Amino acid sequence: MLNATWLETFTALCEVGHFTRAAERLHMTQPGVSQHLKKLEAQVGQKLITWQGKSFTLTPAGEAVFALGLSRRAEEKRLRDAIETDDRDAGPVHIACSGSFAMLLYPILLEWMQSAPALSVHLQAAPQADILAGLLEGRFDLGVLGSDPDHARLEAQHIGREELCLLLPAGAAPPATFADLDAHGFIAHPDGYAYADDLLKLNFPEDYPGADRLRLRGSVNQIGQIPAPVANGIGYTLLPRSGVQAFADKAQLSVAPLPKRRWHELWLASRRGRSAPARVLHTQEMIVQAARQLR
Repeated sequence: MLNATWLETFTALCEVGHFTRAAERLHMTQPGVSQHLKKLEAQVGQKLITWQGKSFTLTPAGEAVFALGLSRRAEEKRLRDAIETDDRDAGPVHIACSGSFAMLLYPILLEWMQSAPALSVHLQAAPQADILAGLLEGRFDLGVLGSDPDHARLEAQHIGREELCLLLPAGAAPPATFADLDAHGFIAHPDGYAYADDLLKLNFPEDYPGADRLRLRGSVNQIGQIPAPVANGIGYTLLPRSGVQAFADKAQLSVAPLPKRRWHELWLASRRGRSAPARVLHTQEMIVQAARQLR
């Protein structure tokens, strides 16, 4: 690595073409400029200038070092501009949340992206354990979790809650017994079995046989398509409210009223002590806005 101070002195000398004027620009003495030149030549291992009377010209090595000096100066200016200009609408932001919440959040983010060409938004639907790990490793700027992470390296704010819903075709009668529900058949999905053990066991404690014994009507792992069979009159499924809200054909669904309701909390988490750029702070506002739709 060339000494940055000697390189800047040499760059200024090349620009003005005179030792005295270079010294004045740099608030140095002329011998100081000469000394920096000699030290830089020693570091490079070649002469950088040749004298022609009282003026000098650059050697091929000097021209290369001068070009490097200009390049370094430009890079430093870009760095300073980036530090001093925290543009809300430029740069990358990485977010992780559940698949159903991602469906609700993404349309809000798309509106922002359309007006901000320099913005790069990366939204990942992930299990809770992966979101937590990604936050700690720095892969995600923000994560939406189902509980307070209560971790020394993370900070979190409670932004709301969403109901876990039992979805039936529009107009279907609410199930009086588990047998009534089971007759429809379950539309399974990766989180569906855990949701069943959570909500159905709570409401049908005597008859619910466990998720592994549900009568299956079908399965799908594309979050946006999970309610589609139910909307077409096939089976029932379980999803958080965000998955219902984001489904385009939700008028063809009904949320069955149950004696006991289950709510999942929503916590917005990020790395503790990290100074968040404007784009991440604005993303936080977008996430809170999405969560408000669930009230």
